Amino acid sequence: MKDAYPYPVARIGLIGGGQLGRMMVKAAKRIGCTCVVLDPYPMSPAGQVAGHQIIGGYHDPAKLRELAETCDVVTFELEDIDTETLLQLEREGHNIYPAPALLATLQDKLTQKRFLRDADIPTADFEEMPSADADAFAGFGYPLVQKARRGGYDGRGVSVMQTATDFQHHLPVPSLVERFVEAKKELAVMVARNSMGDCRAYPTVEMCFRAGENVLDLLLCPAAVPKNIASAAEALAVRTIEALDGVGVFGVELFLTEDDQLLVNEIAPRTHNSGHHTIEACMTDQFEQHLRAILGLPLGATDLLTPAAMINLLGEADANGRPVINGMAAALEIPGVCLHIYGKAEAKPFRKMGHVTVLDKDISEARHKAERVRDLIQITGEQHP
Repeated sequence: MKDAYPYPVARIGLIGGGQLGRMMVKAAKRIGCTCVVLDPYPMSPAGQVAGHQIIGGYHDPAKLRELAETCDVVTFELEDIDTETLLQLEREGHNIYPAPALLATLQDKLTQKRFLRDADIPTADFEEMPSADADAFAGFGYPLVQKARRGGYDGRGVSVMQTATDFQHHLPVPSLVERFVEAKKELAVMVARNSMGDCRAYPTVEMCFRAGENVLDLLLCPAAVPKNIASAAEALAVRTIEALDGVGVFGVELFLTEDDQLLVNEIAPRTHNSGHHTIEACMTDQFEQHLRAILGLPLGATDLLTPAAMINLLGEADANGRPVINGMAAALEIPGVCLHIYGKAEAKPFRKMGHVTVLDKDISEARHKAERVRDLIQITGEQHP
């Protein structure tokens, strides 16, 4: 490993200009890297911070090539990307992490589940559904969860069906169905792995989801589970990423069943909403850690410095137009509140507009403060004629 780096340390090509990219660009600047962002929307949240953005889509071969040819390493903050172009660029010698083949496996929920099954990673039973068919769903058995093979995120592309009468809410796309898991908790573990095989897990977090939208509402770290359960979750997450031979940071979502069994739900091949608290609460945040991993630098310590609770700030149900942040001053009066606004130009219903991490030595107090902030801050839209 070399130990002399001319500035800039690396030129990072980032596919995707959303909030994950924005926070990654900030971390990149901190360690002496520059970034070029590829996103179809001018002045994207990440592009605002990077200062250099290529305007183009994630499935545009010419734009993907332009990004790769102007950067030392390419990474991404979302899964909906043309992997065929990335595979070709990788064959030509461009550095792309996580690997395009890994992305191709995980961006399709069916191939992801097949990978978990074949690697002996515990997960819910599933079955392919090329088209939604009432008899096939009934044959699989209710309750079940239907997932679109491609394109789902933040609760989109998922339909939970308790009985056959719920079939009317099916997704009319190629999908899979999986056994509905009666989970007493939903957990997540962020895992970092570099090209030398060094692999580190962050402390297990507990996720509470917003009813109706299925978007992460409240995150707690450490999770309120026994130490042996947390350790088992971290070990399972590490085993999963090692089986993938992944390089970068990955979000591993898990179910904890009523009989204390752990099942892997989904894997995100990127930084993740369940790791935002690491910016303030851990020795090395997930965004710097991802950069360390893809640049072949030593991984940072993942120790938790203080308990933390995190909430997402979503656009109100009627939000539309230029964002207006209500209750911000009152929320910032609460000790331990760390506010992140994502710089999105337009508020939309239930769109992620920011997040708040609350630090407190008592996790129950951190949760209480986070819930107060959730009640205080409302993001609406300012309409213009």
